[in-house]
Amino acid sequence: MKRIRIAQIGTSQNSHGTEIFKTLLRFPDVFEVVGYAFPENEREKFPKFAEPFLPYRHMTVEEILSDPTIDAVTVETEEIYLTKYATMAAEHGKHIHMEKPGSPDLAAFEKLLDTVKKNGVTLHLGYMYRYNPCLRDIFRMAKEGALGEIVSVEAQMSGFRDFDRVDWLKTFPGGMMFYLGCHIIDLVLQLQGAPNRILPFNKATHTHDTDALDSSFALFEYDKGVSFVKTALTERGGYRRRRLLITGTKACVEVKPLEYSIQYPLQYTEYTLCTNDKWSDFGETYRSEDHNRYDDMMCSFARMAAGEIENPYTLEYELQLFKTILACCK
Repeated sequence: MKRIRIAQIGTSQNSHGTEIFKTLLRFPDVFEVVGYAFPENEREKFPKFAEPFLPYRHMTVEEILSDPTIDAVTVETEEIYLTKYATMAAEHGKHIHMEKPGSPDLAAFEKLLDTVKKNGVTLHLGYMYRYNPCLRDIFRMAKEGALGEIVSVEAQMSGFRDFDRVDWLKTFPGGMMFYLGCHIIDLVLQLQGAPNRILPFNKATHTHDTDALDSSFALFEYDKGVSFVKTALTERGGYRRRRLLITGTKACVEVKPLEYSIQYPLQYTEYTLCTNDKWSDFGETYRSEDHNRYDDMMCSFARMAAGEIENPYTLEYELQLFKTILACCK
């Protein structure tokens, strides 16, 4: 595979942009990093997160997009700007890795997808759990029918943050549901598809002297059961209770926590598979290899940009997911 000439647009305090840039640098045989742009004053707003970029070439967005030798871009601005810069990149024929889930504007997101389709470029979204090795095994088992018919999915992704992070949630509709809930909504949709009905509950706990929506819950109604997603920034120790429980007619799978952090971003995951009908069955536990959260994600994107593989997440799926996220944020 030829090396992918790539540049990054933006970074932010509350997402994965700096780690994505570091990941590109870790694979010099895969990526040729041309430079970066900070279009929304990221250097001034996020000086600590901008530091890893500084030894590399600083460019304008226009320089990146007008350079025909640049194959791809990573769009890692703050969420409210993501769709804007990804659409600009698509208009210039660049393959795009974009931070999830995009800006909270459905019409703008639909325009992005239309532009991507029209210009035949890849749009690859940064939902990190899609590349978790244990979750990939579980989703393969589900697809092959080893779990039977899925009756319910319970997904939780919470933690605890200080006032600044919580107050920042007012940037989005739904607060926490948009910010982190999008990750676990993705997991439910992959397993069960679109629900018949969504009941959202997005609340401000006021525990940080802000009316930001820092506690979110949504019920998904299906023909044969109910699933839910839960996410909050008020939960001390919440990281270790990030959880996925899948109940099928043949087996039950529990992942708890979704990731064990060794030394960020190096992690591993365990899951327990129960197939025995006995009341006291504890099931069997499986452990993934140690892995960097972003390595497989970005190397897979490189193969998509090179035309070696297709993105398994279609534009139609991404639109359905985005609409479901917005429905959960009401």
